[in-house]
Amino acid sequence: MADHNKPPSNDLAKKSLNLISSFLSKKIRTVYYSARESIGEHKRDIVVSHVEQACVGLQETRSEFEDALERFKTLVCVNETALDHKYNLLNRQYQFCCAKSDAVSDRIRSIEQVSEALFVEWENELSEYTNRNLRAHSKQQLKIARQNYVRLIRSMQRAEDKIQPVLAAFKDQVLYLKHNLNAQAIAALRHEFIEIGIDISQLIHAMEQTIAEASQFVAVLTEQKALPSR
Repeated sequence: MADHNKPPSNDLAKKSLNLISSFLSKKIRTVYYSARESIGEHKRDIVVSHVEQACVGLQETRSEFEDALERFKTLVCVNETALDHKYNLLNRQYQFCCAKSDAVSDRIRSIEQVSEALFVEWENELSEYTNRNLRAHSKQQLKIARQNYVRLIRSMQRAEDKIQPVLAAFKDQVLYLKHNLNAQAIAALRHEFIEIGIDISQLIHAMEQTIAEASQFVAVLTEQKALPSR
């Protein structure tokens, strides 16, 4: 006979917790957006703010990786007595890069969440227009905003995807240098330094493209905000 008192499986419990967590998260975001709107900050403003902050984060991350690239270039030319100092600088640079990349990832998730809410609200409010021309224009702007949003998120995700392999290679070099603080170790790493330099350069280029996409997306949302009231 089946045991009706048998507790649910771990998988079922995890799924239930995930559903509850997702539901509560959406509820909390709804309350948060309502609170912001009550003081005159609409979802569009929040999206623009998050995108602008993400751009700042990308610029800061780019700067950290540019500094790291310069440190890699100087590292291959130092004498043995200066290696310990160079290691400390490089390790500190690695920690900075990790922190900045984590902040960028968090900002991307925030943009995705608030943009989803914005587009749902925008779509629903189209039916409230009495002026057909304004409604048609707003609908077209929504379409353009969605297209720019998709390009922006894909660009951000591509940049994000490039960060982790570079950080992993960066960490390998820092660890190897830590364990082999001598001129022979530097000579052995010379080729790897060149490779990671190329990776960082490509990452910086991806970040610059993402910032350009973000500017286009913000411009579309700002134009929509400036439309005459219905």
